Amino acid sequence: MGIVRLSGQLLCATDADAALVAAHVPTHIALSRAEPGCITFDVVQTADPLIWQVDESFTDQAAFDAHQTRTRASAWFALSAHIPRQFTVTHD
Repeated sequence: MGIVRLSGQLLCATDADAALVAAHVPTHIALSRAEPGCITFDVVQTADPLIWQVDESFTDQAAFDAHQTRTRASAWFALSAHIPRQFTVTHD
């Protein structure tokens, strides 16, 4: 199996949640981009300030799984776990 892609959105309910994402996502992006097998990793605020577009790709399932494991143990996840996510994962 080839490249694994995740695309979707973080759906903030409040301005405070959007501010939390804005404050902490740069570190999350930098750490994710530094992971072995990360091809792309972007989290961008949309025209709606409460919605953040997430697009990422990894070389294979193992790299994607390692990213998910690291993320679940990160400060980013502890701070943002309450924010709903709508993601789709595809495999090329």
